[in-house]
Amino acid sequence: MPRPSDVIVVGAGIVGAACAYALSRAGFVVTVIEAKAAASGTSGQGEGNILVSDRGPGAELVLAQYSLTRWDRIEQELAEYLPTGFPELEYELKGGVVVATTEAGAESLLAFAGTQRPAGVTAIELDHDGALALEPHLNPEVTAAVHYPQDAQVQPVIATEALLAAARTLGAATIFGEQVVGALRGPGPTITGVRTDRDEYPASQVIIACGPWSAQVAETLGSWLPVRPRRGVLLVTTRMPHKIFHKVYDADYVGAVVSDDHGLQTSSVIESTAAGTVLVGSSRRQSGFDQSLDLHAVREIARKAITIFPFLADASVMRVYGGLRPFMPDHLPVIGPDPLVSGLWHATGHEGAGISLSLGTGDLITSLITGSTSPVDPRPYAPARLPRPDTVEVPA
Repeated sequence: MPRPSDVIVVGAGIVGAACAYALSRAGFVVTVIEAKAAASGTSGQGEGNILVSDRGPGAELVLAQYSLTRWDRIEQELAEYLPTGFPELEYELKGGVVVATTEAGAESLLAFAGTQRPAGVTAIELDHDGALALEPHLNPEVTAAVHYPQDAQVQPVIATEALLAAARTLGAATIFGEQVVGALRGPGPTITGVRTDRDEYPASQVIIACGPWSAQVAETLGSWLPVRPRRGVLLVTTRMPHKIFHKVYDADYVGAVVSDDHGLQTSSVIESTAAGTVLVGSSRRQSGFDQSLDLHAVREIARKAITIFPFLADASVMRVYGGLRPFMPDHLPVIGPDPLVSGLWHATGHEGAGISLSLGTGDLITSLITGSTSPVDPRPYAPARLPRPDTVEVPA
């Protein structure tokens, strides 16, 4: 039987990696178990957004603001644990520019920015000339723009791998290619580890950090979560001269993020990469685990992107890919102890904000497990807030 662990983290996306790193730094013996490969799910299929611009006042913004302070120093912190020559995280405090192209959109954008400033978000209203000074290739017919200098970007796969590598330096083990199929049980509803399709792994605590697949794993381990997949599509252009200098998105994006609509929603999120390509998103649709090519979403994303940057009409798309985000009905992640199963914890439900909130999530769940002071108030994210169906049974 493998070594006993203090904590098992199920899932090696960026949230699971951040939990493993934070717990390892706190002195825990950690094992990460992943059915496929590191960042093979949601973390490897997104843009690497680290945003405060898309959140109004509330618990998610608080966690985003704390996480941003951690992102600002994480590369320097990880340098102590990573081997020489490890790739840079490509962390860039590039800032965001949110634009409106209609009068109605301008009114809602400026009103939303007005609610953010008292909560500590730097939101600078731009006049027409100011917007074009930051982004000269914008559609000159934009009706309003707000600059968010706190928005940032990271390469999410490298960041995930870096957190896992640092955790391994601190003593963590990573197990890839094994599917969790059940729980090891102690007396009463207490989990004492997990069974995979290959072995048994004892542990004092188990954390589910499986993104869109968390509900399935929770059920396997005797609990319940209302996390469900919400699909998104991205376009990647061929390399081109650098014409986009910030993360630029239209004001519709915020509404799409907080919507409960099951149907297709699209909005423009556009940015250049270090490699010279342009990432163009985004869409949201609740269609289960279906990942077939969504041509309608692709067309809508392209059409809206051209409205923001007309020069993109001549761009060539070299790749289209989609990913599944872990959607929660109340739009807040689930971070904390399971109320049904003693020893079971959750770190999931971040939807499209997993990259942004990962470091804060790792710190928060570590503080809860150790009983130390939490970096933010943990109560809004607690699994106990969720109304549970009568059919859920406490495991014997």
